[in-house]
Amino acid sequence: MLLNVSYNNPSVKKKIEDEVGKPFTLRERIQMKGIGSSKLFITSASIKINNLLILDSYVNTCNIEMRPQGIIVGFRSLLESYALIIPYYKLTLYKGKAEEYSIYRDEYFIKIRARAKDSATHKFIKKVMNYKAENLPLGPEDL
Repeated sequence: MLLNVSYNNPSVKKKIEDEVGKPFTLRERIQMKGIGSSKLFITSASIKINNLLILDSYVNTCNIEMRPQGIIVGFRSLLESYALIIPYYKLTLYKGKAEEYSIYRDEYFIKIRARAKDSATHKFIKKVMNYKAENLPLGPEDL
């Protein structure tokens, strides 16, 4: 779900919390050693996201915030802030090229640059995948 989160709108906040849960508490954030990524550079995106990104001439960047039931990929275009809300059960993450991660949710995707010397990006993506694996409900094949 792609949302404009520029303004403090209770209905948008409720949609986000329904999809990915409330933010982690301060204690949980400290125990997890952070829940947010550093600045990530976007190399390509799906058509709807790309149409927003090409509106300005700035370098396309995003960040990722972890939530109990999913992640929020945030980016800016012009003076507006947008968020791609991805619950863990719809999150698909690929490392296609050597220096690129692809984050998918249904028809939306964002590809981010991850150079070999940028170990913080690799560590954060690994943290997201580990958290997803630990907290997904068991499937019928696991019973």
